[in-house]
Amino acid sequence: MTQDKKKVSPSCASCPYDMPDMICMYSTGSSHKGCPTVSRKKVLAQANREYESAEGGWFARQASIQEASCYANRHERPYVMQPTKTRIVEICEFAKRMGYKRLGLVFCVGLKSEAAAVEKILKKYGFDVVSVCCKAGRTSKDLLGIEESDKIFQGTDEAMCNPIFQAMVLNEEKTELNVLLGLCVGHDSLFFKHAQAYTTVLAVKDRVTGHNPLAAIYLQGTYYKKLVAGPTEKDEP
Repeated sequence: MTQDKKKVSPSCASCPYDMPDMICMYSTGSSHKGCPTVSRKKVLAQANREYESAEGGWFARQASIQEASCYANRHERPYVMQPTKTRIVEICEFAKRMGYKRLGLVFCVGLKSEAAAVEKILKKYGFDVVSVCCKAGRTSKDLLGIEESDKIFQGTDEAMCNPIFQAMVLNEEKTELNVLLGLCVGHDSLFFKHAQAYTTVLAVKDRVTGHNPLAAIYLQGTYYKKLVAGPTEKDEP
């Protein structure tokens, strides 16, 4: 067992300090028991070496420049953050910075109209777009041994979502950056694993909140208080 593995597992989400007082933000900041900035020096050095590579360094540099460009009037003092760009604009600008010309768009068939709008925007920015929906290939869920009770439309030969096929098609098309729109939990993971090009996320699926999963987090003290209480036995899958 390595020295790093003996340490307390990182728990940045539980950090008790505000951003101005965090050691990962400022050298004068403080750390808590699960702070990887303090406890994982060896891993940090290894990670930072990756940025010395031509690909990793260039990609990270452009991402950092893109991040700053999303805020206006950064020269003002005192500076107050003023965000100015939407996610779709940021994706287009970043792809331009990277010199990409061929983008992949993978989406849930339930967001077909949204995908059409996104594809149109990407093309307006001058990109060649390859788009593949989740049901492409019409592979039956029978391939996975799905019981009738576990189908959405029971009693039918239901087509399964096929993120591995989506990834392989885009790999074959040699896309340079993939944009993910609304794939299900698990299906998105399979796409990430099998896609050869870098992938960014425009939106994730949340059937209840209009694909805005943070709505439930923001309302955990009121309408979604049940989240804080935790699942009951009947909620277990």
